[in-house]
Amino acid sequence: MITFIIGLVLLICGGAAYGALCQKIIRPDDRETPAVRLNDGVDFVPMKEWKNSLIQLLNIAGTGPILGPIQGILFGPIAFIAIPIGCVIGGAFHDYMCGMISARNDGAQMPSLIKQFLGKHTYTVYNIFVCILMLLVGAVFIYTPGDLFVTQILKADNSISNPVVWLVYGAIFVYYIIATLFPIDKIIGKIYPIFGGILILSAIGVFIGLFIKGYPLDEVWDTGISGIHPHGLHFIPVFFVTVACGIVSGFHSTQSTLISRTMAHEKEGRMTFYNMMIAEGFIAMIWAAVAMGVMNFGLASADTSATEVVGIVSKNLLGSIGGIIAIIGVIVLPITSGDTALRSLRLMTADALKINQSKRRNRLWLSLVIFAAVASLLVFAKMNAGGFNILWRYFAWANQTIAVFAFAMITVYMIKNRQPFVMSLAPGMFYMFIITSFILNAAIGFNLPWTASYIIGFALAVLYSVTIIYYGQKDRKI
Repeated sequence: MITFIIGLVLLICGGAAYGALCQKIIRPDDRETPAVRLNDGVDFVPMKEWKNSLIQLLNIAGTGPILGPIQGILFGPIAFIAIPIGCVIGGAFHDYMCGMISARNDGAQMPSLIKQFLGKHTYTVYNIFVCILMLLVGAVFIYTPGDLFVTQILKADNSISNPVVWLVYGAIFVYYIIATLFPIDKIIGKIYPIFGGILILSAIGVFIGLFIKGYPLDEVWDTGISGIHPHGLHFIPVFFVTVACGIVSGFHSTQSTLISRTMAHEKEGRMTFYNMMIAEGFIAMIWAAVAMGVMNFGLASADTSATEVVGIVSKNLLGSIGGIIAIIGVIVLPITSGDTALRSLRLMTADALKINQSKRRNRLWLSLVIFAAVASLLVFAKMNAGGFNILWRYFAWANQTIAVFAFAMITVYMIKNRQPFVMSLAPGMFYMFIITSFILNAAIGFNLPWTASYIIGFALAVLYSVTIIYYGQKDRKI
């Protein structure tokens, strides 16, 4: 358990130090935020810091910081080091900068920021990726909480022939529609504190249970750092695609820019954006640890599905009632990410097409188009063998690809404002290498050998850095 404790220290202490550095670079001041200056009663609505922070945490913490680490811990205890380091200098920094840059630009959503700082051609490519990602998020985050509810709470079969499955999906779908259409402070702002309480209660319970039960955890010096995946998967790049939401997630950029429209004061940004990502990293660490524990205890194996592990962990640590609360906490996470993902997609589409969203009619017809596409993906995932696995793999890869765009935008912003841009360029290069080497080797991609994938991935990462620096130097502020 020493490696796990070291990881927690890196996460908490590193987050405090690096978060202070990020804040010092941005220098938040008392200028009016978009929520105050552009208040429209729908999307631009000032809300309290605690509420924004809680909404941000629930927005970004889908099933990623739970199901991802459960699969990622199969690489061994190196995960306890990789998660906190990546979260501190990558994910939390990414979320904070996207939120603050948006706040400094009238609450602009990510596509608009990409167009402003990277140009219209990059904007076109980004828009394609981000729309696909948001649709995949909507479908995935109906499927996974729905199946968890059916199998773990109702104790029913989650096969396609069970009508209960479709009723549960439908209930989540209806909630998404309501949350997407109504003003953010009327639905999301009201119920998220309840969801947040369930999330925090379940996370604390699992964390305490880890120590009370004395789950045996491996140490990195016993297993090595090269990765010990039972199926022989490569730590680089597969681990960093698998454990996305606990380290770096491009999806988070779309949520940070959403909350930038409800932040009343710039100085709230560090708590709302940076610290909430550290909290998600903490959730990822907890679930990685308990997953390793139940596997070492023989209660689960490498072939046990991640959703089954959730049920085993919750009930073994907290008993029947506590286990149900923990499972509900896990179910809440994707639901509270899916609703704002589709809300973000509505806003980004509206911005691109210049559709006024203050009118309810415009919000309604645009939402209907979006939800029709999500419903089609959901039906495909459920009715086709391997359909969901295909969606999940593309979702994971697209998620990290969006992060590369975000890091590029942040780098150009920092160059133009004479800030230490290596803070964003380095993780951007790393993830450029990750996404390219992964898709070049993967069966869902080009299926090339690892050596060729690594060489090409490295070359593209270098090209990425050179291109971004060159673009950032153009018209830089004197």
